[in-house]
Amino acid sequence: MITRAFAMIAGMTGAVGLSQFPEYSQQYTQRLGGAVDELSAVVAQFDHDAAGVGLDRGEALRQLATAGEFGAARAESMRQTIARQQRLAGDLAALDGAGPFMRARLAGHLGDPDIAARAWQAFRPALPVSFEGVTYAAAGFGAGWLALALVAGLARRMLRRRPRVVRG
Repeated sequence: MITRAFAMIAGMTGAVGLSQFPEYSQQYTQRLGGAVDELSAVVAQFDHDAAGVGLDRGEALRQLATAGEFGAARAESMRQTIARQQRLAGDLAALDGAGPFMRARLAGHLGDPDIAARAWQAFRPALPVSFEGVTYAAAGFGAGWLALALVAGLARRMLRRRPRVVRG
């Protein structure tokens, strides 16, 4: 009886937790789009400045890196900015137009720590009333119930006394 109560609690916890994924992933994707837009503007301005003096991006970075200690540091930070912009743009391209069920499959593209932290700070849990939210809630309930049932079953098996064999 107590196991069933704990399983119900685990199921409800899973339901509440997983039902929040559609909204969180949508908010993350919006923030991702904003980050890509801003980084793209920075990279485009760098490319424009380089082209203005007849350089491509690679040559501009090489020249900047040889312009003293500050130039080398700035060239490295620009390389990191370009790499992040490309990585995030790839994530956005993968997530663009994906519904909540596909975003779950593409969850690896929801992993930028800065964007995730800001999305989490702004996120406010809500009662899911959409089809997706209810579906995720049902899946979370099932997963929570099943996880606790499996753990309880394993614990019972391990703690079950084995009959002693009397040898005569």
